[in-house]
Amino acid sequence: MAARAGDVGYDQLHHFVAAGVWDSVPLEVALLKEADRLVGNPSGFLVIDDTALPKKGQHSVGVAPQYASSLGKTSNCQSLVSVTLASREVPVMVGLRLFLPESWTDDAERMKRAGVPVDRQKALTKPEIAIEEIDRVIACGVRFGCVLADAGYGSSGPFRQALSERGLLWAVGYRAARTSIQPMLA
Repeated sequence: MAARAGDVGYDQLHHFVAAGVWDSVPLEVALLKEADRLVGNPSGFLVIDDTALPKKGQHSVGVAPQYASSLGKTSNCQSLVSVTLASREVPVMVGLRLFLPESWTDDAERMKRAGVPVDRQKALTKPEIAIEEIDRVIACGVRFGCVLADAGYGSSGPFRQALSERGLLWAVGYRAARTSIQPMLA
């Protein structure tokens, strides 16, 4: 990007992006409006999922041993809640938010050292993050007809209830409770 801009040096661009001192909300709103223009419609879908980014160390924000669905196992990684607007065969990513495990949210000094914004230092479940993201999408007027999510979200009663309270149609996976059946002895 710096090479294309010509008059902007690599170090300047890196500092601008890495420092994170700018308000991202106007850009996020513009991106949501463009996504809605491209694929938003009342018969579209808002797809909630999560993504794992495997990591070796412990210093990247949110890195901890967590279940990584892409790897099919618990691994040292970052986990992100993703929100995708889809219509027909066209998906457009409209949100990607970092999940912070308790090993991070319970350590205020660690979060301060890593530069986690104060408003993001509270412990939230992935379904709670997803609801916040859905509210953000709705507030921007993005059009969709149904929310889709896998069992990682659908098994959360508060998540399903929050979708219903918002008057949203939804179809989510659900893990049935396992019960043990005891044989009857005569």
